[in-house]
Amino acid sequence: MAERKPLLVMAAGGTGGHMFPAQALAELMLRRGWRVKLSTDARGARYTGGFPHTVEIEEVSSATFARGGLLGKVLAPFKILGGVVSTFFKFRKDRPDVVIGFGGYPSIPALGAAWVMKLPRMLHEQNGVLGKVNEVFATRVDVVACGTWPTALPEGAHGVHVGNPVRGTVLERAGAGYIAPGPYPMSILVIGGSQGARILSDMVPPAIAALPLDVLQHLRVSHQARDEDGERVAAYYSEHGVDADVQPFFHDVPTLMSEAQLIISRSGASSVADISVIGRPSILIPYKFATGDHQMANAQALVDAGAAIRIPESQLNIESMSEQILTILSNERGSIQMANAALTVAKPEAAQELGALIEQLAGMEPTQTHAIEEER
Repeated sequence: MAERKPLLVMAAGGTGGHMFPAQALAELMLRRGWRVKLSTDARGARYTGGFPHTVEIEEVSSATFARGGLLGKVLAPFKILGGVVSTFFKFRKDRPDVVIGFGGYPSIPALGAAWVMKLPRMLHEQNGVLGKVNEVFATRVDVVACGTWPTALPEGAHGVHVGNPVRGTVLERAGAGYIAPGPYPMSILVIGGSQGARILSDMVPPAIAALPLDVLQHLRVSHQARDEDGERVAAYYSEHGVDADVQPFFHDVPTLMSEAQLIISRSGASSVADISVIGRPSILIPYKFATGDHQMANAQALVDAGAAIRIPESQLNIESMSEQILTILSNERGSIQMANAALTVAKPEAAQELGALIEQLAGMEPTQTHAIEEER
């Protein structure tokens, strides 16, 4: 009879910020001989295209109190409770060795069932401020693995800094050689998180168009814009003679990052981790409505290292953005220093550290699973 493989259940909400670290962990734990299930909702299922095909995807009943009007808010607790009960019976049939939540309301059913059943359980918090769901469960799990450090934790919670796991496609380009800007083809990557960012679509195109011609003539822009903004952004670039590719979603962001002389981005945790691991100069514009202003905290390490320029939304204007872009693209030595500085705050081993915590919770010696990984 075949030996039972240990089971890891990952629970994550439906944004790239939650799903990308979950994908990175899934890739690692499968190599280490674990079975992996992902518990999410219909929104999260849209981000599972890059997950290994052997990950079992389970959609659960969950809800948020932030959307859906009065009726939605009234029904939300019942939907969440239904998800917890349903997950409880699933766990009774196929008992997880460890349950890990990555945040978001869809993680409640798995974490709630794990808490009731007293299963080994943990959280991974990507940002420097706990999300609402992770804040509720922080003192109800064995450990909180923190992607950004320091992370403010409630009294009684046990936190460990592991970093934010990055996907295999990012690790393949870790520390990729940086070509400093100069009088030859250069590229700028503009990304606004998994949904794009309207303020970047408003500010960045005119800021780039205002650059001196001797810079502009060598420039290629890859700009992620929301569906409703894409046409006007593309038209603006075209009317001002800027070579630009405008898309609602780029399927190979790691490659675009590795080819870029400069990245202009929101400071979501996954974006910051990818920029750090690949090692690129960046201009970061934190989302001002982020819970607890966590995107300001996410950018802090890159700013402190001299790898990024952070511009709060309240201070953002076309002139200052254009000036900062030119500062980086016209300074060969400075841009190289920024790229190297980004690498100093990277944690490419974050998935391995998170995997080690999972093994400890499962009561396994690291050699038990590392040996399987090495054999492959």
